[in-house]
Amino acid sequence: MAEVLADLVILSNGPGELSTWVRPVLQGLMMRPQFSRVSILLSPCPHAGGNEQTVAATFPGVDRVLGPEQFFPFLLSGKTPDAWKWHRQGVVVFLGGDQFYAVAIGKRLGYRIVTYAEWTPRWLPWIDHCGVAQSQILKKVPRRYRSKVTVVGNLMTDIQPSANSVSFLDQLGWPPGTEIVGLLPGSKPAKLRVGVPFCLGVADQLQQYRPQTQFIIPVAPGLSLATLSRYADSSDNPLISNYLGNTATVVQPDQGLPYLSTPQGTKVWLWLPNPTYDLLVHCQICLTTVGANTAELTALMVPMMVILPTQHLAGAPIGDGLLGLVARLPFVGEVINRYILPPGFKAWPNIWADQEIVPEWVGPLSPKSVAQYLQTVLASSSRLQAIQLSLRDVRGEVGAVSRFAQLVSATLAEEMPFEEYMTQNSP
Repeated sequence: MAEVLADLVILSNGPGELSTWVRPVLQGLMMRPQFSRVSILLSPCPHAGGNEQTVAATFPGVDRVLGPEQFFPFLLSGKTPDAWKWHRQGVVVFLGGDQFYAVAIGKRLGYRIVTYAEWTPRWLPWIDHCGVAQSQILKKVPRRYRSKVTVVGNLMTDIQPSANSVSFLDQLGWPPGTEIVGLLPGSKPAKLRVGVPFCLGVADQLQQYRPQTQFIIPVAPGLSLATLSRYADSSDNPLISNYLGNTATVVQPDQGLPYLSTPQGTKVWLWLPNPTYDLLVHCQICLTTVGANTAELTALMVPMMVILPTQHLAGAPIGDGLLGLVARLPFVGEVINRYILPPGFKAWPNIWADQEIVPEWVGPLSPKSVAQYLQTVLASSSRLQAIQLSLRDVRGEVGAVSRFAQLVSATLAEEMPFEEYMTQNSP
């Protein structure tokens, strides 16, 4: 029998959505090979780092990616620069951005529409199905639309390391039980400008307390060593003088991982493979900025300390909308970011728990004070275990990705004639 042709169209936007929603959902759908072509459409995002199109193109199974600069022309005209063709059948899946885009594109292509909602499902009269993160969300849904809504769970907390994650330790020649501190300075320029020198400064300070500790940065997808090294170079990043005094140099040995060497001689290893879960599960604790990485660490139950130094936040606003635009201005922006930060928790595990289960420091911070705190936490195995248990509780039941992938597959089956569906799913 002839192969059934169907398109899978995934809508997304920022780096966090790509790593914590799109990548795992794609992996789940690859287990159900109903789609003959996979396209990712990226809408513009104020939090994007500029490498999202390149990163999305590396995901297994992806055939083509439409960049954010081409998104609105496609939304308005249905045309792409390469004159993409579309199969008669398909499903549009919303995994980031504005839920309305899924409706507009789904109706234009004549495809079924599946959305995912963490907090509020929208446009229910015009979509086919919506997977939601929590059962409480159903209370917000009018009764006549509840048949369209399925509780699948939190996609962000459903990631897992591979079975051979120990290979990372073998590569470095570190024995099991090595004390490892992960440093996650961010992926976007505004965060890296502050995060790289600050994290290196913390490593220098903490190394004095715990000389046995190894430090490692999981390099963000799409970020090259050359780009990362510029944020550790005093000639490119003036904040280096605040925390290191001088440039940290990149060393690339003939064997083993590259590393940054600080002026004090501290080695901070650089881990390039992605996803980074195989590395993160071996960290006793991670020092991280706010963002999707706090959700990934929650899924892996890795203790973390979340920091947001406010002394250099001009140009890196936390808020969106008009306040976010004003906060990008020099001088004015620095005052807004320092004193008018949005209230509430910033790290995902604390947001989900509605209490501080991982330390979250916001304010004018110093590497020394952060290092001193990390020293006290690392010296107490009971405190680390308590954080892990809290993360396990807030992570909840795993399996959300599989349930959402099944929802997408079933939505396509609703559109396909019975004979075609049986052809697609026969042994």
